Amino acid sequence: MCRWLAYSGSPVLIDDLLYKPQHSLIAQSLHSTLGAETTNGDGFGIGWYGVGETPGLYHSVEPAWNDRNLQEFSLHIESGIVFAHIRASSGSPVQLTNCHPFRYGRWLWMHNGVIHDFHQVKRDLVFAVDPSLYPLIEGSTDSEVFFFLALSLGLEDDPPNAVAEAVGLIEEVGRRHGVEQPIQMTVATTDGKNVWAFRYSSERKSRSLFYSTDIPTLRLVHPDVEVLQRVSDESRLVVSEPIRDLPGAWNEVPESSWGVIQDGDDELHSFTPRVPTRPATVPASV
Repeated sequence: MCRWLAYSGSPVLIDDLLYKPQHSLIAQSLHSTLGAETTNGDGFGIGWYGVGETPGLYHSVEPAWNDRNLQEFSLHIESGIVFAHIRASSGSPVQLTNCHPFRYGRWLWMHNGVIHDFHQVKRDLVFAVDPSLYPLIEGSTDSEVFFFLALSLGLEDDPPNAVAEAVGLIEEVGRRHGVEQPIQMTVATTDGKNVWAFRYSSERKSRSLFYSTDIPTLRLVHPDVEVLQRVSDESRLVVSEPIRDLPGAWNEVPESSWGVIQDGDDELHSFTPRVPTRPATVPASV
């Protein structure tokens, strides 16, 4: 499995997110405490929004703890939305095109988890991707196919509904192939303005996911933490596991839930997959 971090708020140096915290994502790449694996060394990726129309991406098949280029540019790039992902492969090759986050237009996507028995269901799921999007699939992971299924089902218009239908389709196809628990997931996606996060698994025992307490409250409780004085009241983190030991700073995302970080009040809702009514035709199993 993997570990990831999503930040939304006032622009901060990527170094503040990836290196400075006590239990930073770089530290977790060697010593994860809540992941399915302790070490997440099968490549990594960073996505951020800057001056261009689309987000920037940096991927590497190096372990995150050993990449000097990442150390260097993290000290010089600021962004108000940052996605970071360290990978522990569930079987697909260690290659650049398999590193998260994935990008389509202004959208980023990253996933921790697995589509179980992907080799059995891959053909049916890929056939459900919109034909206009299929040529854009570059890698061989279940996570990228999941992203393009969500895009095919309307991610750009209604992310919660699109992800619910993509998961519903994955579960329906998986169970048709005899897969008892088709999916395990925490997912983050963004259009560069809002950030959506999802926690769900077919067995209702999902990988860990936490969101940060609001900044004004944290400033009152921890007035000595310098970074809290620099970021805006709207700043928020969603993480696979906490990156600092700060009492009261982290809240577990409930099982089978989705939330959105947005201007004004953030939202948290229950998540229920549903089989879509409008995908590209999924062929019947032979």
